[in-house]
Amino acid sequence: MRPAEPARAGTPRWKITVPPRPGRLPGVVMAGFSDQANEFADVALVPHPAVTVIFDLGDRPFVVEDGRGARQRERVVAGLAPDGARGRGLARSSECLQLRLSPIVAHAVLGASSELGGTLAALDDLWGRDAVRTQERLRAARSWDDRFAIAEAALARRVDAGRAVDPEVAFSWRRMVATGGRVRVERLVAELGWSRKRLWSRFRAQVGLTPKRVAQLIRFDHAARRLAAGHSAALVAAESGYADQSHLHRDVMAFAGMTPAGVAVSPFLALDDVAWPAGRSPRSTMSPGRPDAHRASDAP
Repeated sequence: MRPAEPARAGTPRWKITVPPRPGRLPGVVMAGFSDQANEFADVALVPHPAVTVIFDLGDRPFVVEDGRGARQRERVVAGLAPDGARGRGLARSSECLQLRLSPIVAHAVLGASSELGGTLAALDDLWGRDAVRTQERLRAARSWDDRFAIAEAALARRVDAGRAVDPEVAFSWRRMVATGGRVRVERLVAELGWSRKRLWSRFRAQVGLTPKRVAQLIRFDHAARRLAAGHSAALVAAESGYADQSHLHRDVMAFAGMTPAGVAVSPFLALDDVAWPAGRSPRSTMSPGRPDAHRASDAP
């Protein structure tokens, strides 16, 4: 393992472990976080088009809160684009497992997509006692490989027992992702043969946000990653489907509560790109200015 290099200013020093290969559940990605410094962490969470499940496995609490003051800890579910979400707590002795679920998987696994929307929730309210049992098994596991296997098995049981979204809703989600959020709802309606009202209603009920809002979120995510990679706001706006730079600025402010320049240096995106690199296989080495990253099979 190479020694850790400085991360972005304000970024907690996490060691990030990812599975050595993709899991057997499409639409599910995982990452394990362990602290590398004894310091207080306060990180704004940049929205991402996935439902996030967090299991806190450390000795000290790490709290996730949103802009409305809602706070969750221990076993947390963050719906699509929670408003003003932040992670706060003592990084010392902190460990957590984070799962990202596509809304299609989340509907079966959590069964409450329409209620989640852009909010935080306690996993206990959705899984009952099974949430605590799963966390206890994760805490007792001897390696990240074991933890990933435990989490995947828990998700697989619920996928098998859960209710799938309508094929038309799944198709709409895939089209939005494939086009970077730039497909028009009218086009989806024409391709599906549904009325606009029916698509709006079914999508909102099963995904948690309207088709238009989800398309905006996917487009924002593409833009945020481009900004974090060092591309100019003008170029990102042109390549991400925004009418102009002002349009990009409005969307970034609406989703992240900061300017495009702020998103470009966001500490959370420094973690995000290592844990869930877009379009690339998991890393086992560290990029300059980023936290360390390992495949689970390489971790001690």
